[in-house]
Amino acid sequence: MENYLFELAHLVLRYFHVIAGIAWIGASFYFAWLDNNLQTPPQWKIDKGIKGDLWAVHGGGFYEVAKYQNGPEQIPHTLHWFKWEAYTTWITGILLFSLLYYVGADVYLIDNSKSELSKFAAIGASLGFIGLGYGIYRLLCKSPLVENGKVFIAVVIGLLALWTFGVDQLFSDRAVYIHVGALIGTCMVGNVYHIIMPGQRYMVSEVEAGRIPNSAPGLKAKLCSIHNNYATLPVVFIMLSNHFPYTYSHNFGWLILIALFGIGMWIRHYFNLKHQGVNKPSVLVSGIAAFFALMLAIAPWPNTSTPKNADESAYLQASITDVQAWNIISKHCTQCHSETPTSALFQTAPLGFKLDSIEQVKKSQVLVHTRAVITKDMPLANMTKMTDSERETLGSWLTALKKEQ
Repeated sequence: MENYLFELAHLVLRYFHVIAGIAWIGASFYFAWLDNNLQTPPQWKIDKGIKGDLWAVHGGGFYEVAKYQNGPEQIPHTLHWFKWEAYTTWITGILLFSLLYYVGADVYLIDNSKSELSKFAAIGASLGFIGLGYGIYRLLCKSPLVENGKVFIAVVIGLLALWTFGVDQLFSDRAVYIHVGALIGTCMVGNVYHIIMPGQRYMVSEVEAGRIPNSAPGLKAKLCSIHNNYATLPVVFIMLSNHFPYTYSHNFGWLILIALFGIGMWIRHYFNLKHQGVNKPSVLVSGIAAFFALMLAIAPWPNTSTPKNADESAYLQASITDVQAWNIISKHCTQCHSETPTSALFQTAPLGFKLDSIEQVKKSQVLVHTRAVITKDMPLANMTKMTDSERETLGSWLTALKKEQ
């Protein structure tokens, strides 16, 4: 029952986190598009204080949207604020993060092959890293660097690389990626809470008092909104990353994430330019090309070395028996991947994947080889402490099995 309640909480939090994230990212994309597509209005609208407007058609109707230079003469009775999309995304995200990586720290957070941290020490280090990263970002946003976009981005990516490398020295590979996501998400919602919402409240209060708002708070809020907009694609990848062990379990997984972060921002830049009427296909093409170049660079290319003698394959097969392979599988895999799991973490085999016999292992040899030998992300967080020697033995047996077929 305890495991069931854990999984139920996981389901509910993940579901609402994804829904809230869609709403927040959708709003970010829409308002960035809206702001970049505003056109100079007719003079009579300019005389009313309108800075730009646009027309759109959707769902069988026409829409006219106008943006004021400072604000309307009178605040309307119903004024829509966009903040709970951000707050709900962060709240559900941090609860989900805490459930998996703090409550389940022994499974998802700690990797004993990297560090011998206790559960509470690991949780403390995790909170410290996120707090430190957020504090540095807030200081950067208050520094003169924020006025120089290119320099600011270079500094942020450089510091994020150092931060990610540090996290990678302590925690499991999956946890590294999610920690970067938690940091970026915290920075994004911090922009909403500390900069964007206060700026909007200031503008409303000034208009209600009959005064013309100072443009500085609004410009600062817009700048932070742009930061959030460029971070959306990297964050979406991180939300999906635990499905792709080729990235996070690579020896340089932390560096791969930084490269993907930069590529995601560059691709987003293309769309932001396009919304402003600046069409640069080279930006999009180069971003996509960089992504596939990175994927080719980290691909598990087969070993094409020539065998030392003609009998090497036969010797390999004969030297490792099914019994030896099964001993490794039963020790490290069947606790979870079984008709009747003995692990306290799972009541049923994850994804329905079962390895209750050597025949089932042989039928799933490609998947077993990929996850246990190549990417090495299984067993989960290496809870059973599978050694490199065991992985090599299992890999040799699987390779010989494939050649036999």
